[in-house]
Amino acid sequence: MGDTHQIMNNDSDHSVAVEDAEDVRPILIVPYMWIGDFVRGHSVVRVLNQRFPNRPVDLLTTSLCAPLVDYMPGVRAGIVFDLPRGRLALAKQRALAAELKARNYATVLVLPRTWKSAIAPALAGIPERIGFVGEARFGLLNRWRWGEKRLPRFLDKNAALALPDGAALPAEWPVPQLRVPREEAMRFRQADQLGQGGAVALAPGSVGSSKRWTYYPEAARHLARHGLDVWVVGGPGEKAIAAEIVAAGGSRVRDLTGTDLRNGILAMAAANIAVSNDSGLMHIAAALGTPTMGIFGPTSPYHWAPINGLAATIRTRTTVPCQPCHRPVCTMNDHACMRDIPASDVADEVMRLVAQAAD
Repeated sequence: MGDTHQIMNNDSDHSVAVEDAEDVRPILIVPYMWIGDFVRGHSVVRVLNQRFPNRPVDLLTTSLCAPLVDYMPGVRAGIVFDLPRGRLALAKQRALAAELKARNYATVLVLPRTWKSAIAPALAGIPERIGFVGEARFGLLNRWRWGEKRLPRFLDKNAALALPDGAALPAEWPVPQLRVPREEAMRFRQADQLGQGGAVALAPGSVGSSKRWTYYPEAARHLARHGLDVWVVGGPGEKAIAAEIVAAGGSRVRDLTGTDLRNGILAMAAANIAVSNDSGLMHIAAALGTPTMGIFGPTSPYHWAPINGLAATIRTRTTVPCQPCHRPVCTMNDHACMRDIPASDVADEVMRLVAQAAD
């Protein structure tokens, strides 16, 4: 059986002292480019906005993550540049450096700890280059930070770079925010002929099969029988499971998977409830303020759940000695951390959330 508990959806108003309201020099953030990590990077933006209210903040982004920037308050612009993951690509690094140099950034925060992520900012000659020492990046960074391994969560490691060196971490960070205008979400429903009824968005994908709950088809069938529209959201890698979910759930279930992340953002904004594995779409839904249920198996909600708060989390009650783990493919205990969460637990919790929202 699944273990469910509710967490308050809490938007922290944590404040950082303003340091120089007259400073207008632009800041660049080099974030992690996985979707969920990119969303969490908005907390870094918010801390910088509070410290330096008149310094523009830009984000380096891939073409995949670029649509997120359009919905992030406090971000002036996204610099879209696709660097290959598996090789240095020095010519591309030089081209990116030329673009950064032309934008006259005074400060850059390099969130990833890799050597490669710091090359273009260094070649661009950005005067203040902040990041953890990481892969011995002496010469590439000139404002080194130490003690990364002592910070408890991924978010703490990133957002600490937006504070003065040596500053104590706050009890709560400003939560990531994505703001989709209501009119845009309504147009999305109309364009895809999704109607105006209650809808649940299901996000069955994740990076690595070990984080994928496998009973989405059964849950969709249950929810459709109770009069809810069901939308399957994800990328092209989720097309096969989306077809299974549609086949199981019938005419109320729609496949909204595709290659454009913007459609996923709008679907999560237009839905009444979102159900997701530990994935980028979970972070998108939570940052949008859509009541979100997270299904966690191998990973820890403390370390990896959105700090926005989830409407509910579901985990197996089965004791699995290998938890938590970060293996992309389960090699132990027959994937019991996910397999022992029945579809009825998830569907019942969705119906509870729908009833709660109607009160």
